[in-house]
Amino acid sequence: MKKRTVYLYALTAILLWSTAGTAFKLALQGMDFIQLLFIASSIAWIALLTVVALKKRTRDLFSQTASGIARSAIAGFLNPFLFYMVLLKAYSLLPAQIAQPLNYTWPVMLVLLSVPFLGQKLRWIDLAAILISFAGVLVISSQGQNPFQTKVNEPFGILLAIGSSVIWASFWIVNVRDKRPEIIKLTLNFFFGSLFTGIALLVFSGPPSITLHFLPAIYVGLTEMAIAFVCWLTALENTRNNAAISNMVFIAPFIALCLIHLILGERIYWTTPAGLIFIVGGILIQQLSPKNES
Repeated sequence: MKKRTVYLYALTAILLWSTAGTAFKLALQGMDFIQLLFIASSIAWIALLTVVALKKRTRDLFSQTASGIARSAIAGFLNPFLFYMVLLKAYSLLPAQIAQPLNYTWPVMLVLLSVPFLGQKLRWIDLAAILISFAGVLVISSQGQNPFQTKVNEPFGILLAIGSSVIWASFWIVNVRDKRPEIIKLTLNFFFGSLFTGIALLVFSGPPSITLHFLPAIYVGLTEMAIAFVCWLTALENTRNNAAISNMVFIAPFIALCLIHLILGERIYWTTPAGLIFIVGGILIQQLSPKNES
């Protein structure tokens, strides 16, 4: 695949992920977060199953071992079920401009979790980068006020948004140990994720009313959860420079802020882009530093 095509796939994924926060908030205007997740994860699973069929990988999907199914059930519980349950609940409590960038602390959490689970060692530059990123979290959490004030608006929502990044990092560690093809793992993850969400829907919520808010929910499942991941995996599988492709993802939160302002009409606090710069800056310092093996 040509280099230009690889970057086109990566950019497509980034642009789709940039629209997620806006679509979340639009859908949540007409349904609760469990209903949104059930619709989106079900649509994503159907879309991914279609991709598997088009790639003629259906046989791989239905020839899983018992251990493979168990791994998919665990991974599917983490993502999409638990990750999006926590993240969407955070979106229901916070402005999109706050929930969205806080979720991008997941690379920081990945570094921390890699110490006990992957045997990685923390260097001084890693610790410095983590402190810089967490300074960004503090700035964003102030929501336009003095970052050094003691009061934080919606602390539970802030905790959920940051917690979602811990869940995503945990999923990433589980996923990296599973050597099956990514598209197969992803499709099975969303099958189990939809199953778990369906149970949660019956127990804690109920069927959503069919309104225009179905459209952004379907959009989330089709694009943010399915097409974006397929494009991203295609880019990573066809490039020799994974680092360059991976670092492109940090364009997304800045584009997302523009969409949140233009479509949702949120007035962007000065602390949001300022804190996001700290978060992304800390992550890039850690990722681009010499002798980085993470």
